[in-house]
Amino acid sequence: MQTRTPHLRRLAGLCYRRRWRVLIGWVVAVAVLVGLSGAAGGTFEDEFDLPGSESQAALERLEAGGFPTRAGFEGQLVVHAEDGVDAPEVRTAVTEVLEAIVDDAPAVSVSSPYDPHGRSQVSDDGTIAFAELSLADRSNDEYADAVDAIRDHVEAVDVPGLQLELGGDRFFEESEGGSEGVGFLAAIVILLVAFGSVLAMGLPLVTALFGIGAGIGVVTLLANAVTMPSFTLQLVMMLAIGVGIDYALFIVTRYRQALADGLEPGPAVELAIDTAGRAVLFAGTTVVVSVLGLLVAGLDVNRALGIAAASGVAMTMLASVTLLPAILGFVGRGIDRFGLPHRHRAGNGEGRFWRRWSETVQRRPAVPAAAGFAVLVLLAVPALSMRLGFGDAGNRPETDTTRRAYDLLAEGFGPGANGPLFLAASVPDDEARAALDRLAAELPSVEGVRGATPPIPNEAGDVALLQVFPASAPQDEATTDLVHRLRDEVVPAAAADTSLDVLVGGAQAAVVDFADHTAARLPVFIAVVLAVSFVVLMAVFRSVLVPVKAVVMNLLSIGAAYGVITAVFQWGWGASLLGIGRAGPVEVWVPMMLFAIVFGLSMDYEVFLLSRIREDYDRTGDNATAVSHGLAATARVISAAAAIMVVVFGGFVLSGERSLQVFGLGLATAVFVDATLVRLVLVPATMELLGDRNWWLPRWLDRLLPRVHVEGTPAPEPA
Repeated sequence: MQTRTPHLRRLAGLCYRRRWRVLIGWVVAVAVLVGLSGAAGGTFEDEFDLPGSESQAALERLEAGGFPTRAGFEGQLVVHAEDGVDAPEVRTAVTEVLEAIVDDAPAVSVSSPYDPHGRSQVSDDGTIAFAELSLADRSNDEYADAVDAIRDHVEAVDVPGLQLELGGDRFFEESEGGSEGVGFLAAIVILLVAFGSVLAMGLPLVTALFGIGAGIGVVTLLANAVTMPSFTLQLVMMLAIGVGIDYALFIVTRYRQALADGLEPGPAVELAIDTAGRAVLFAGTTVVVSVLGLLVAGLDVNRALGIAAASGVAMTMLASVTLLPAILGFVGRGIDRFGLPHRHRAGNGEGRFWRRWSETVQRRPAVPAAAGFAVLVLLAVPALSMRLGFGDAGNRPETDTTRRAYDLLAEGFGPGANGPLFLAASVPDDEARAALDRLAAELPSVEGVRGATPPIPNEAGDVALLQVFPASAPQDEATTDLVHRLRDEVVPAAAADTSLDVLVGGAQAAVVDFADHTAARLPVFIAVVLAVSFVVLMAVFRSVLVPVKAVVMNLLSIGAAYGVITAVFQWGWGASLLGIGRAGPVEVWVPMMLFAIVFGLSMDYEVFLLSRIREDYDRTGDNATAVSHGLAATARVISAAAAIMVVVFGGFVLSGERSLQVFGLGLATAVFVDATLVRLVLVPATMELLGDRNWWLPRWLDRLLPRVHVEGTPAPEPA
């Protein structure tokens, strides 16, 4: 028999014996991290560049040509007056509020519709107008102070028939949260049902809280070196709650089983960490490695989220294998204290129900296998039409001022006023200037264009700016088509045989560049991740067909998740029931991030279930019996773990941040599908169909592959 150095046993024993030191060390570490993050933490921004893209090149050309940089924040004060914006009382009120904003909010400049050149900021019917508010770049706290001052002045205006709304992301009225609390409360209920003990229920929650605190502290400090989006901390909290509770759940379950088998608390802790803890390290490391794979994705936002997610998962994983053994040392045999009436039934790992379920599936495996695959394919179909982009203010609820400002601008100036494109032209000579004038004259007649401004030259006359107003909303597919039409057809035709060089830029052009970049790299990223998972699973289970099935099922699970978020967020199916605004594209960063996380979580369940099946197969040599025993032994804990993740991730659909809603629904769907259709239907059905062929591995490959152990060292005999 092979012998392995039981490093995890020694670590668990050390943490168990020196539990006071470990607990105090964790308390101090979390307190220090939280304190440092509060005093020296970085800021979270939503501005990301895509080097080498046309939109980035356009911005750099304008900045080099002497046009004002776009550093800082630009918003709008949108005015709607029933009697017209030129009514004396309306004009006076708006002028006074703009003057107050300039006086109270530092480094704010205003472009008023009442300025001599401001008539273009008034709608044709004269009932809607807007003022541009430009805030110079500053820290997040200073932005918050300026935004609060502006809001106060706007809300103080009380003129009958006058409506004032604030446009721009900084004025978005974020919800107070609560999605984390909903998930946490649901996790408490599920753990109570699974364990039947108040004390056993509390251990995973305490472990997760320590991991969350440490993870958030680390991520906030990392924000000094890496630009991270504004929703990063909520995303880290979502993942840390889900995986932190799950990892601790696996370990506590194995600890209780060891006690029931007659082990003393110390050896039981060592066994739990060396078995379930080993699987936790394997699964957690897989998640960390897969999300860090986003570093090579070529997108700053994906890199930032990958680093943040890896940090959060790493902290919860560390808490699970160090802090939890120490806490179990305090609990000892009292883990079932404050038990509920169903405690003894909840502790039964060999559930008769799951054994009967497995035997039913195995009796006619072709039927459930075909049905399961059909359901997954059906769920995945909408993903074929997935469109990547970023949502805009039109996705927000109508109770938010930025949504109302968005709607008013669209009503008065057309939907494209919420996201104009700009053309950055290099005009080195008279021939190029003439070509640019012809292009400007042609633009209003281009399909998808509502209007365009004349060329605005810089002082040197060698660079010019044109604004183009699409006829469609910023997030609409028609706007994406317009960007490609301008770049591929209109601009090249106008500049042909001249020295004119025109770049299409602006916020929406940048979104198109991000989406195209991601769409080109997503298949490569998925292929690499699946190839790595295939090799790792082949080394763990010494099989060729088991990894093949895992790869196919992972693809179907993630396809189902992609399909559901496409149907809900892009097609709008059931969006109103979930409190989601109007339909729009799927956020650019979500597909890669979702695949990386789901891959790691799926590996967790895969290893937990199949390692138990392989153990029984090696002992009995009977594939059918091994499958039914393995499923019966693991189904309860897999179901509980999945249920916790589903409610935690699904709770974020209730948040007001669209990015988190998309990601939360995608994760909840993928985990639900993976733990039900895949683990409870497709795995037993396909393994029954393949029989002993499940464990076939050529001898030459067996010698070539390294041996990866996730099941731990043999358990010591009970005293």
